This record gives sequence, C-alpha cells and structure tokens, in this order.
Amino acid sequence: MIRHVDRSRAPHVIRAARLDRGMSQADLARAAGMSQPNVAAIENGTRNPSEDALERLLRAADYRPSLALEDNAEAIVEAGRRHGLHDIRVFGSIATGADHFTSDIDLLARIDRGRGYFDIAAFTSAVEELTGFTVDVIVDDEQRPSFLDSTAMATL
Repeated sequence: MIRHVDRSRAPHVIRAARLDRGMSQADLARAAGMSQPNVAAIENGTRNPSEDALERLLRAADYRPSLALEDNAEAIVEAGRRHGLHDIRVFGSIATGADHFTSDIDLLARIDRGRGYFDIAAFTSAVEELTGFTVDVIVDDEQRPSFLDSTAMATL
C-alpha cells in the first residue's frame, strides 16, 4: 500500500501513472474530482499538489508499485548492496502484473554472511522511502539468519 510519495516528484509520478493507465489529463481530472487545468499545472510543475490532491490523483490513476520499482531499480539494488542483500527479486502481484494502487512490494533476497535483522529492516525502510510503497522482504537462502526460522516465519 502506498505510504508517501515525495511531492517534488509529483509531476513525474502523476504523468507516469496517467500514461500507464492510458488516461488523458481530462480523464484523470474527472476521476480525481479536479479540473484538467489543475492536473496540467501539477504535471508541468507549476503547481505543487497538497498531500490529499496527490493521493487522489495517484489513486484515480491507479499508480502501481511496479512503476515505482522500475523508476528506482538502480537505487534499490544499491540499497541492497549497502545493507548486505543481493539477488533481489520480486514476487506476488508485481511479478504477475496484477499490482494496483493498494498493493505492496514483495521482494525476495539473499543476504550476506554476518548480516542480520537490522540490515533487512534498514533495506526495507530504504526501499519504502524510495518507492513510497509498503515493502515486505523475504530472505530465501542458506545464509538466512537463524532468528528468521521461527514458527511464525515458517508458515509464510
């Protein structure tokens, strides 16, 4: 689910979401309960949307986490390197192409020896900050820290 989008990136994000849905500015304005000139001003950067307006526009355009992942792929891989995670892959709704505005980002990753929970948490936080979406990270290899082998995790 979307948590926060940096308002300085609003023009790019709104336009990308609108085009992904094949919507015109008038279509998006109608769906978000705004005027087309207001949407145009936000997309060209002459008007900074409020948090509420930004969320209404992104919800109306069904801004998907796959778009945010694509925009931030290099930064996500770099965040993984910094925190000892590699071979980062997506699964869930993004992998099947069924993601939408309320979807989260599900990632599988391998973790370097000697890394642990705080590295996973820091990586998760970094990806959430980059994308604006809630992120779940699953570690799936023999380097998996033993604390992740609890009964609760085994049922996932």
